Amino acid sequence: MQTGLSTFKAKIYPIVVGAGLLVLLGCAEKKPTMVIYTTHGKELVQTFVDLFEKDHPQVQVRWLDMGSQDALDRIRSEKGNPQADLWWGAPAPIFMRAKKEGLLQPYRPTWAEQVDSMYRDPEDMWYGTFLTPEVIAFNREKLSREQAPQDWDDLLKPEWKGRVVIRSPLASGTMRAIFVAMILRQMQKTGRVEDGFEWLRQLDANTRSYAADPTMLYLKLARGEGDVTLWNMPDIMLQRSLYNYPFDYIIPRSGTVVVTDCIALVKGAKQPELAKAFYEFVTSKEALIRQAHEFYRIPARRDIPREKLPEWMRAPIKVLPLDWELFAEKETEWMEYWNQHIRSRGR
Repeated sequence: MQTGLSTFKAKIYPIVVGAGLLVLLGCAEKKPTMVIYTTHGKELVQTFVDLFEKDHPQVQVRWLDMGSQDALDRIRSEKGNPQADLWWGAPAPIFMRAKKEGLLQPYRPTWAEQVDSMYRDPEDMWYGTFLTPEVIAFNREKLSREQAPQDWDDLLKPEWKGRVVIRSPLASGTMRAIFVAMILRQMQKTGRVEDGFEWLRQLDANTRSYAADPTMLYLKLARGEGDVTLWNMPDIMLQRSLYNYPFDYIIPRSGTVVVTDCIALVKGAKQPELAKAFYEFVTSKEALIRQAHEFYRIPARRDIPREKLPEWMRAPIKVLPLDWELFAEKETEWMEYWNQHIRSRGR
């Protein structure tokens, strides 16, 4: 298969309340209540929460939608008194950091052997659910596919100055994945991290604005405030399908970043058995096939029959080779450097 915000910004469905939310959930509901932190957006999550509650009418599910880094920060801050039971969605390097900090509870799903070792934690702390390609997206009312940038380095050309809009990377797992991947890509060429920062500096020089959240990114691109962005393919396809946004995308010809999107139990969860039940529910074959067709999510499980998946999903994608362990180790350091020394300095 979101989301610099310096403060946490989250949505909760179907109700929006203040800081006393989780206390109220624990006290006011007669049904057992499970809480999910997620990055997958209201369309996908609400669909599967509704289905789960229909199959488990004795259970109440509450969920918060936020950026990947926000999810990690919130779980970290709640370590002494965990409020979430399940964490559904964020790139693998963020889950790797959560594991090192002791924030995750091991769980081996029933389908564990159906996921390649590169898409799961060896100690069962997290498992991949989706494989999410990152793409160059564009407003098709402004550009044809032939006119759009065809590769990463094309974005640095003078003709794109002031025409790029980007989701602010600090809270966004998608943008962190792209930015860190671009640093690693340059390092593979020259061995110098400085060359990776120089690439980001040139991109910043062409960037018109940074959107605070995905919704603002979609609006900026749709309104023509920018012609081009970098984002994940499933969300671009979903926004085009559901809301008729004039979006299209290019898979960079030199290869793209494919993020392993993950799921995990939160250590110290108040409802671990319910969390396990929801974990299995949304990663079943039936659920993954539906997620593929309705929400453009590529399953990480290898036992999904290819004929059950959308035709476009069966074509191979050229993947950039990346050192994901180094990615996880350096991501925070590099993003802090970008924020302090590169962001909005090239305009």
